Amino acid sequence: MGEISEHRRSLNLKSSDHSIDSTPTVVSPGSPVHHHPGYHRITSYKRTEGDSSNRDAQLESSSSFGIAGNGFGSSQGRGLDIVETRRPVAVGSKDIPSTPLLGDPLLSPSSTRVGRNPPHVGRHFENEGIHYGEQGRNGSNSAVFERFTARSSHERLYRNTLSATKTHVEPFESGYRAGQRSRRCQMDWLSTTILVLAVYSTVGSGLWLAVALIRPRWGRTVTPTGKVPPATASLLCAALAKSIELSFVTVFVCFLGQVLSRKAVNNQSRGITIAEMSMRAWVMQPGTMITHWRTVQYAAFTFLGAISLFAALMSTLYTTASDALVAPKLRFGGAESRHIYGRVATQFANPDYINSQCKSLINAAFDPLYNEETCIQIQHAGQSYQDSEQYVIQWTNNINSGNGSAILGERPRPIEMLYYNTTVQGSWIHAQNITELSKNFPNRIINNVSMAMPHAGVFAAARDPLNDIIQPQDLSGLGEYVIRASVPSPVVNILCANVSKNELDPLVKTSWPNSTLNATLWPEDHGLPDWATWLDHNKTALDELFEWGENYGRQRPMFAKYPIAYNTIVNSSRFYTDSIYLLATAATGQSTLCSIQGSLTPNCSTEYHASLSGGTLTTNCEDLTDDMSYSKSDSKATNGVLNKDWINVAIYWITSISLNAGITDGSASNARLVTQLILDSPALNPSLPSIAEYLAVLSGRTLLMSTLDAPFIHFWNYSTTVPTLKDPQYQAFNATLNFQDYASGAAQRWQNLFHVVLIVIFVTNVVCLAYLILSRGLVTDFIEPENLFSLSLNSPPSKNLSGSPKKEQLATNWIIKQSEQDQLYIHAGETQPVRRKEQGPLDYEMQSPMKKLYSRFASTRTSVF
Repeated sequence: MGEISEHRRSLNLKSSDHSIDSTPTVVSPGSPVHHHPGYHRITSYKRTEGDSSNRDAQLESSSSFGIAGNGFGSSQGRGLDIVETRRPVAVGSKDIPSTPLLGDPLLSPSSTRVGRNPPHVGRHFENEGIHYGEQGRNGSNSAVFERFTARSSHERLYRNTLSATKTHVEPFESGYRAGQRSRRCQMDWLSTTILVLAVYSTVGSGLWLAVALIRPRWGRTVTPTGKVPPATASLLCAALAKSIELSFVTVFVCFLGQVLSRKAVNNQSRGITIAEMSMRAWVMQPGTMITHWRTVQYAAFTFLGAISLFAALMSTLYTTASDALVAPKLRFGGAESRHIYGRVATQFANPDYINSQCKSLINAAFDPLYNEETCIQIQHAGQSYQDSEQYVIQWTNNINSGNGSAILGERPRPIEMLYYNTTVQGSWIHAQNITELSKNFPNRIINNVSMAMPHAGVFAAARDPLNDIIQPQDLSGLGEYVIRASVPSPVVNILCANVSKNELDPLVKTSWPNSTLNATLWPEDHGLPDWATWLDHNKTALDELFEWGENYGRQRPMFAKYPIAYNTIVNSSRFYTDSIYLLATAATGQSTLCSIQGSLTPNCSTEYHASLSGGTLTTNCEDLTDDMSYSKSDSKATNGVLNKDWINVAIYWITSISLNAGITDGSASNARLVTQLILDSPALNPSLPSIAEYLAVLSGRTLLMSTLDAPFIHFWNYSTTVPTLKDPQYQAFNATLNFQDYASGAAQRWQNLFHVVLIVIFVTNVVCLAYLILSRGLVTDFIEPENLFSLSLNSPPSKNLSGSPKKEQLATNWIIKQSEQDQLYIHAGETQPVRRKEQGPLDYEMQSPMKKLYSRFASTRTSVF
């Protein structure tokens, strides 16, 4: 006991210099004992036969000094025993690992284990002074004790070299065993997992990039009632984008670790820096680029650092880029040219078909003669009143805001309503200068106006299931679409001129000699003239202006009487003419004659814009740049051919709004307003519409009704004897369709910047995948925290780094060296590997054999990274 205690007191426990070159400190035997709580070098006596009592006595003595009591437990018989001379022991048959001493010789290296049932039980090492005990009979585990010796009282304790002792391999060393393969097999679970993730990330990012570039439209697949609801589609895109992002981060971190690990063991490279080691944190924890900005300062300007920095930023934005460019969102795509099909049931302006479509309360059995006429006239009256009201409101707003104009194209456009939820807007065409036109006819004021309306059949064609156009209600009311149809447009022409009674006498029955008029019986029982000879008689001064007579092959109109002031009257010869004529008398007694004609024009296109709140149906006429003009689809289409059937539709309209009430001097409100709009000078009034403009607006309804279920070409291409088809037929027309549905791609132009994110991630994935395939396996990643910690713990201190790295120390190069005993350690700069000396106060040794791996990569050429 006394001998042991004396030797214990001779230990130098106060030394704090742990460097390799530190000078030993001699401590006198009488120096006080200093203990390091919980951290002691443990040695063990081998129990031999016959000395069990001595062992127990020695352990009891060591416990009294408190060396084995802290941290290890005295119940296990563990402690530190130092003898003055070496005791001979038998040489074991297997190797025992040794661990380099860092700092004070009494501090236990990480490789020291106080394990249970060590694999070296009963082994003896005669020359090393180390002996492993074996498990006692009472079941307790004997500790592993390492013996320390001193050559003299003036030398520090040193640990003898354990050469070629590799039986017991610690956890860190097992990863770098020289006998193992230097590379991981491709079928190894880690290599396979990384490769699978790399393939998934590459394929996924490539698919995401393709979708962003192609910008597919999902049509009915992604709709509230489709296979994939919009909310589900957005969720799936976000989830897949996140999985691609996470797999990319995993693969890139592995790629980074492989490049840096190979670079660290390459003798021809400069090594790696602490700043470069932190690059994996940039990708995994992008916030560290802010909190540890100095690492970015020193590593970002290297080639691999720039790639890592860019990859970190791109991976952070990947999910956002996916949401902007890949996730389906409701938007318009580009206009696509296609054929649209519409049902054709009747020819243009078929009065019988139009009347039959009217929903009447009175059936044919109750009123077989006039039930349809009564119904259609009521419909005309109501719709014309609504249309004129909207037109008057536009004019009032323009006048109040001071936006009146004398140019026809700048004046309010005609407005109609279709099905009470679609606004129809016509166009003024063939605009003529009234002043110049009136000069051709002296002493006359010529008011000539033509109005084109869109083809109403486009409205029905857009909703036909055959065309499979997504309607607004299919997208919960959020959808829209625009159709530009290459179809002819119906036109009404109004030509008005002031006339005198002398010029009209041949056309007014009451001005004839011996003529009488019974207004209630007109025109029946009034002995109308022979219309066959009417063409050759009753010539007037107005024939040239209105193109009547033999030269034009058109009949002159006939009126029952001259209307009184503020009244209008309609001609009674409509069955033999191609126009309707209106005779109006102003408050001054001045008479005005207007002709009203209907036709089709090929110089327009129809545009329909549909939304849940309603739609708009408009025309685009006389636009030379309009590639959807009907004249572009059929260059042989005629223009201005009067349609004689249209007047049979218009007569119900004009009588329904009381413009023929002048025959009985009815003084209807509409007639009064019409007569007040008669021009009193050869120029348009900026504050009021002209009589021709107002009559055109009132007649617009007849044009829309004439095109419902009518052909989408300018003629009737079925049998002329069959004006109505019992089985409607589909007819195609050229059109462009721009519709709103759920599609991938940028909703706004600036979002196209996110293409950079998708491209960078895809290209980086391809590079990482190619690197992993060409590498044919993985090497141990020394940049992983657990591996780096173990490697650092078993490396000697360096004067180039003390404590936490500061500024320039982040850029210090570090390399992984290999000692003569095939052990790895971290070394600064290009210093030669530390060689093991036979004797010395503190020699470093790292029992981590990695000879095959190190020799394979230490001589390779420096990578581009």
